[in-house]
Amino acid sequence: MLSIRLLIFAAILGLPLMAVDLSAVKAEPDLNKRAELAMDSAELSLDQAAKAYNAGNADQAHAQLADVQASVELACDSLRDTKSPPRNNKYYKRVELSMRTLLRHIGDLEHLVPYEDQASLEKVQKRVQELNEQILLDIMSKRK
Repeated sequence: MLSIRLLIFAAILGLPLMAVDLSAVKAEPDLNKRAELAMDSAELSLDQAAKAYNAGNADQAHAQLADVQASVELACDSLRDTKSPPRNNKYYKRVELSMRTLLRHIGDLEHLVPYEDQASLEKVQKRVQELNEQILLDIMSKRK
């Protein structure tokens, strides 16, 4: 489900919902909000990838999957750029929960994807899983 923040962000910028891209998310000056918007963008891109696979448009689906990966990486980079400690940080936990939900949705998408396209989906899933584990390690590690 799309976040209200993403809908409001798109409305403020005067963009149609499907036109929200990473450049609009990167324009957010608050790094914590940027991370949340990037995860919302990843969810939107995954929904669009599912619709593209249902319509039989594999090229568009591949582009949307690339956007998913780029959005998740942007979210992680934005959190790290805040230089705030990850432990007991609500923004880290929100992004981690969003990643977990995203991973579940990617797993659900595997059933829709043709066999020849599953490698690209698995690549995105693996990268999101790696980033999720890194965020978890950051959250669970002792203070430095």
